[in-house]
Amino acid sequence: MMSYHSTTIKSKWVKTKWLLKNASIRKYVPRTLLFNRSNLSTLLSQHSTVFFKPTGGTGGFNIVRIKKRDHGYQVQHNSQKNHCATKDSLYHQLQKRAKNRSYLLQKGIKLATVKGRPFDIRVMVQKSNDGVWKSTALFTKVGMPGKVATNYHQGGELGYFRTTLSRAGFSQSSIERKEKELKKLGKSVGKLFDKHSRGFRELGLDIALDSKGNVWILEVNTRPQFYPLKHLNDKTLYRNIMAYAKQYGRKK
Repeated sequence: MMSYHSTTIKSKWVKTKWLLKNASIRKYVPRTLLFNRSNLSTLLSQHSTVFFKPTGGTGGFNIVRIKKRDHGYQVQHNSQKNHCATKDSLYHQLQKRAKNRSYLLQKGIKLATVKGRPFDIRVMVQKSNDGVWKSTALFTKVGMPGKVATNYHQGGELGYFRTTLSRAGFSQSSIERKEKELKKLGKSVGKLFDKHSRGFRELGLDIALDSKGNVWILEVNTRPQFYPLKHLNDKTLYRNIMAYAKQYGRKK
């Protein structure tokens, strides 16, 4: 176990409820409900894509994408797809996957793409010794075509925030606006988490931009991975993060 001090909250549901309690942050959270039969029915009646993810999972594993089709539902895990003809059979398949563990259902966000590859954004937020939250790094995770998750573990590649957005067709001025908005959002989430528990020093926000450029918080990680950043040619981001991390005893 890592030895540095920063509070960890595993449950995605607990963290989602914290976000939903704050009026200025709530608008960034896609509709999220605990997995059960009636919530599945509710979300599928309102959204064409729904994600099914473990309340305690990490690394993008075990995330399932459900898409409404003319006749039933397409269910995709990693690159594997199958089909359920009815909502009942879909519910039973998901229940089998869940094996009595807690899962969440989340409205699917259609991610913005670069050359056909979906990407999302990671905002690193860290607290200095004088108790101030700062958004210390922004980078993108560009997914493999046809995969459900963009995570590094799922074959995704890291990219630079401005480069990725510019290749995705965003103008310089809108990229600068997004960067400001995301850095501000990172700090707000840090302050919000402090109200609910003590001892947070680092958070990693997984942010989706939809095809219209709207910002959505997919998840807040309380043990964000730094090491993938070593693979970027420009080591500045990694060095920035580590300069903060050393303050609370994190070595890598």
